[in-house]
Amino acid sequence: MRRAVILAVVAALGAGLLAGCAEDSGEPAGGASKGGGGGKGRTTLTVGVFGAFGLKEAGLYDEYMKLHKNIEIKQTSIERNENYYPQLLTHLGSGSGLADIQAVEVNNIAEITATQAGKLVDLGKTEGVQKDAFLPWKWAQATTKDGRTIGLGTDVGPQGICYRKDLFAKAGLPTDREAVGKLWAGDWNKYLDAGKQFKTKAPKGTAFVDSASGVMAAITGSNANRFYGTDGKIVYKTNPAVKEAWDIAARFATEGLTGKLQQFTPAWDQGYANGTFATVSCPAWMLGYIQDKGGAEGKDKWDVAAAPRPSNWGGSFLTVPEAGKNKDEAAKLAAWLTAPAQQAKLFTERGSFPSAKAAYSLPEVSGAKHDYFAGAPIGQIFSRAAEGVPVQIIGPKDLIIAQNLADVGMLQVDQKGRSSQQGWDAAVKAIDNALDQ
Repeated sequence: MRRAVILAVVAALGAGLLAGCAEDSGEPAGGASKGGGGGKGRTTLTVGVFGAFGLKEAGLYDEYMKLHKNIEIKQTSIERNENYYPQLLTHLGSGSGLADIQAVEVNNIAEITATQAGKLVDLGKTEGVQKDAFLPWKWAQATTKDGRTIGLGTDVGPQGICYRKDLFAKAGLPTDREAVGKLWAGDWNKYLDAGKQFKTKAPKGTAFVDSASGVMAAITGSNANRFYGTDGKIVYKTNPAVKEAWDIAARFATEGLTGKLQQFTPAWDQGYANGTFATVSCPAWMLGYIQDKGGAEGKDKWDVAAAPRPSNWGGSFLTVPEAGKNKDEAAKLAAWLTAPAQQAKLFTERGSFPSAKAAYSLPEVSGAKHDYFAGAPIGQIFSRAAEGVPVQIIGPKDLIIAQNLADVGMLQVDQKGRSSQQGWDAAVKAIDNALDQ
C-alpha cells in the first residue's frame, strides 16, 4: 500500500465533502509559464499538483484572478504522486519543464528540502508570509538548516479516534466523545486497555480496531523522533519510540483486537459498510472517506474523540522553482493560497485541515461541525490535535521505512499470525533491501 498515493486521492474527499475527479491532463507537471497569457497582456502562472489537490476545486484560482486581472492561472495535475514526484525531481535536475508553482507531498518534503533547496525560492521572505501564522512543526518541515523556507504548508492531517457509538454502547463503554477521549487520554497503552475492555462484551463479528498497522502509524506520528536522528542517520532500529509503537500495535494483533484488515483495500471499505470494527485512527481528511464507505447507515453512529496523544498523518506544500520565469508573481500566489483565510476556505470546501494555525480562530474552522459524525465539533478537535503535534525529524526515506514496517512486517503479525519478532525481522530485511543497506 502506498499511503502517499492514497492520500492524494482520498484527501479530496474532505471532511464530509465528496470531491470531483482529479484533472489529469496526462502531461508532465511542468511547462514553464510565459507572460502575456491569452494575448491580453496577462501573466500566465502554471501550478503543478498531484491528485485532486483542492485549490482549483475550492475556487481559489478563480478568486485570485478576479482580484488580479493581470494574472491567469493554469493547473496541471498528475493523478498519482508516485508518478508526479519522480517527474518533479527530473525537472528540478534539468531546470526545465517546471511549473511556476509545484506542490510537494509531506513524505517527500524532507528530500526536497535536503537536496533541492538551492533550486527553490525562499518563500519565507515573500511579502505577506508570516512564520508565526503557521504551525511551528509544519514550518520546520520545509525549512533548511540555514533558515531558508522553500515550501509553504497547505494542509495537515491531525488525527483523532473515530469510533462507533453503537458498538461502544453494546460493549458497555461510554459513548460521549469527552468520556471516550478520557478512556485513553495521554497514553496509547490506555487505548489498548480500552480494546481489551471492548473485547469482553464485543458484539459478535466485531473488532476494536481496523488494523494493527493503523495503530502503529498513529503512534509513530505522535513522536518527535521516529526513523531519523538529528544527525540525518536512520535510527528506527534502535529508537525506543518506534519500538514502543511496534510493540503496542503488535499486542493489538496478538490479543485479537483487530479486524485484520489492510487499510485502503476493498475489505477495509467493506468493514466500514458492515460496521465490523469500532475504532480507527483518523486524520481530518479521512472523515469524508469514512462517510463515503460507511454510507447512510453509518450516519450518527460514528463520532470523533481526541487521540491518546496528538499525531499527524498527511499534508502538502507549495514551492516555487528558481527556474521559473515568473518567480515573483508565483511567490505572491503561493503566499496568498496558503494564507489563513484561503486555508479556512479550503477546509470548508474540501475538508483539508489548515496548516496555518491563525486560521483556527476563524469561524469557518472554530465553529465547524460534522453532521455525519453526530455533529462532532471537528474544528475544535483537530485544531487542538494539530497544535499539539511535536516538531518531528523527518527524513528522505521515511515513506519507504513506514510502508515496509506496516505492509511487510506488521501485516504478517496481524494477518498471518507471525510473532512480533518475526514480523519485525521481515520488515527490517525489506527496508535494508529497499535502501541497499
